[in-house]
Amino acid sequence: MEEYIDIVDINGIPTGVTAPKSEIHSKGHLHNTAHVWFFTSEGHILLQQRAASKAIYPLLWDVSVAGHIDAGETPKQATVREAKEEIGITITEEQLMKIGVFECFQSYTNGIIDNEFHNTFIAEINVNIEDLTLQKEEVEALKLISIPEFKLLLKNSATNGHFIASNNSYYETVLDEISTILK
Repeated sequence: MEEYIDIVDINGIPTGVTAPKSEIHSKGHLHNTAHVWFFTSEGHILLQQRAASKAIYPLLWDVSVAGHIDAGETPKQATVREAKEEIGITITEEQLMKIGVFECFQSYTNGIIDNEFHNTFIAEINVNIEDLTLQKEEVEALKLISIPEFKLLLKNSATNGHFIASNNSYYETVLDEISTILK
């Protein structure tokens, strides 16, 4: 059964109209997504390697958990749901610290038109990543990396094939927010 997603206005506010995910991406409707970046008190960030089967950026490393906000869901509800679905971690809405909403408007050669507002959260976790359960359709692998290692990989992202290079400023903002929390 296909997901239905709220079409939103230029401010990310639902318009009252929903559409199937396939239509959202084929017609380029504005829509919301939920992102959460998990970090540890020791200063490590959890990265997700996108599944090999993903239509966009397969096998690149990215946000800990991300997904579309279903019709009628709040960003926090979607984040909690996606965390459980993608990596098997149970979190609460109270753990989520919102750091912003980031526009991501891109078109791809495969016909996907992504006009998304990333509702982005950070959350501290204390789990053994070997105990997490990966959703194979979404996640290839997980790893924890230090902030200095993240910065080094990001600095060379145009050539190292690690991160989505077009997202550098977004990644830098996330790193700054997590670094501030850890001070």
